[in-house]
Amino acid sequence: MKKKPKRLLTMKYNLRSKSELTQRFIAALFGAIVITGSIAWNEWAYFGIIFIICGFCLHEFYSLLGLHGNLPLKTYGTLNGLFLFTLTFLIEKEIWPHQYYLFIFLSLSAVYLIKLYIVRDKNPFENIAYTFLGILYVAVPFALLNMAVFLDGEYHYEVIIGSLFILWASDTGAYFSGRFFGRRKLFERVSPKKTWEGSIGGGLFALCMGFGFSQYFHSLNLLQWLCISTIIVVAGTYGDLVESLFKRSIQIKDSGHSIPGHGGFLDRFDGLLIASPFIVAFIRLF
Repeated sequence: MKKKPKRLLTMKYNLRSKSELTQRFIAALFGAIVITGSIAWNEWAYFGIIFIICGFCLHEFYSLLGLHGNLPLKTYGTLNGLFLFTLTFLIEKEIWPHQYYLFIFLSLSAVYLIKLYIVRDKNPFENIAYTFLGILYVAVPFALLNMAVFLDGEYHYEVIIGSLFILWASDTGAYFSGRFFGRRKLFERVSPKKTWEGSIGGGLFALCMGFGFSQYFHSLNLLQWLCISTIIVVAGTYGDLVESLFKRSIQIKDSGHSIPGHGGFLDRFDGLLIASPFIVAFIRLF
């Protein structure tokens, strides 16, 4: 019995002892199975897994903001972000009426009252802005995903799974294309490792993935899948650059160490944060 904790500890750190590429592959494979399996199972499993991911991303974002002495309302911002995601889910699933969106404004307004009682905060409105930034940057994109998966109250898991696989294909293609063919810097001031060759390789891989999904999931036609692929490539690249700019401004490499080989949850889902509003707008408008 005494050896069991030692074995568990060895298994826990065994993955981190492997090469970065091996860590990335194993973590990505495990994550993809858990996330896509949950989303494909039913809408409540989708809600649960995205709720958890959103919570981790909010936690990382507010923790990073605090590194420079800022005082955003970490717990309040995280709870409000999760409340926004939950509220949007229940409304788009047609369990609650659309009038319940008004609760968002009531919930967010409490931040001013809370800051009145925090004496040590010398820049209250600056930190209120940081609190709202976390909700806008992280929670709103995840909440908007509910508008993509629920159309007329019906759950369409293929939309979110397709978007995630296209995003992962873009990231994977960019990683290997940049590693083997990268020469010309894409945005050296913000992300020195990113190259035009990597972005082009990622874009081609994403378009192929979009084409593949169009052959099996017919809720969207081929043109729509290719348009979503293009949106994800462009917006996802900018999402990665935006997060790199954020990390560079506070002088860190990764947003966290939760995912071996990938950094934190923000590092893994940064592209989705910028791409999500454009995906939802395209699906709802076209």
